[in-house]
Amino acid sequence: MKIISYNVNGIRAALKKGFAEWLETENPDVIGLQEVKALENQVDIAIFKDLGYHVYWYPAVKKGYSGVAILSKLKPDNLTYGIDVSKYDDEGRTIRADYADFSFLCAYFPSGTTGGLRQEFKYAFLDDIYGYTQDLIKEKPNLILSGDYNICHKPIDIHNPVANKNTSGFLPEEREWMDKFTSNGFDDSFRLLNPNPDQYSWWSYRANARANNKGWRIDYHMTTPSMSAKVKKVDILQEVSHSDHCPIVVEV
Repeated sequence: MKIISYNVNGIRAALKKGFAEWLETENPDVIGLQEVKALENQVDIAIFKDLGYHVYWYPAVKKGYSGVAILSKLKPDNLTYGIDVSKYDDEGRTIRADYADFSFLCAYFPSGTTGGLRQEFKYAFLDDIYGYTQDLIKEKPNLILSGDYNICHKPIDIHNPVANKNTSGFLPEEREWMDKFTSNGFDDSFRLLNPNPDQYSWWSYRANARANNKGWRIDYHMTTPSMSAKVKKVDILQEVSHSDHCPIVVEV
């Protein structure tokens, strides 16, 4: 089974850049999308249904902002929208699909790049999603939590760790949270199989960052141990460019 996570930075913009054609060729069994930035009725969902996908959409209340979606060839047994905390759910941060033998949680973690209140919001989200997932893995031990975490975990995951040590997304407190998360029931599936540097999933639009591969790895498929044991292949599709992010792949 091929599972992809992709922050599309606006699904309507991505569709204009060939997203649907790429999706047909790549043909994942499940794809979780972040930052769809659209209501379901603002997108031609038939495009995805014609490719054989069941479509599950969870937009933000605020138009043109945030939002997540799952496209799945296999119909889930159950869907859960949000984590029952309105300040996150109003921003369309999480959607979960439960299948017979595993669960897939697609998440868009807040960015703290504007600082101040949004950085505090990000820290609150980190605390709450940690508690939520610790409870969830007791009920759903075969879990993949995929998405844009907006955090680089280790120096290898960012092109210039020294210059960015005080930048949101690579702050000590954020990295400590990742240490805690990956020490308590979740593995960074990419690093199970790929120890190489210069593996990034997001690039700034400024200063030719993508062309020079000056990026950040902030998108992850985090797997519980029972799912980690089934990981057969991982990839970051750096050549795919419908967004400032690129898709990440895990095959189980």
